Amino acid sequence: MSLVPDLWWPQALLALVLCVDAAMSIRPPRFIRDCLDGVGFPRDWWWTLIVIKILAACGLIVGMWVPGVGLAANVGVIVYFICAAAAHIRADFVGQTFWINCLGMLAFSTAVLVLSLAL
Repeated sequence: MSLVPDLWWPQALLALVLCVDAAMSIRPPRFIRDCLDGVGFPRDWWWTLIVIKILAACGLIVGMWVPGVGLAANVGVIVYFICAAAAHIRADFVGQTFWINCLGMLAFSTAVLVLSLAL
């Protein structure tokens, strides 16, 4: 197992998706607003999610050259979406946004980690 992945594209793709998600969160469309309101996340703190996603994307990119950084960033993204899933379940807000966005991103970030470690 190497801490610098042989495959660069899974981490790059996850970083791109996180950057797009962060950009959309600057002026969130209705489905993002509904999701954050649905889990009871305070509007005053929405900006923190943008910062977290940008830092995670940067960590994934840096991790393509610096051993361990990408692994740590990828694990951080997985933990982020586990916390998001827990917030959805706790708030009983388990509609379409939960299944597609939250669990979809959890599955995607987990698949990226598995690919990065397996190959």
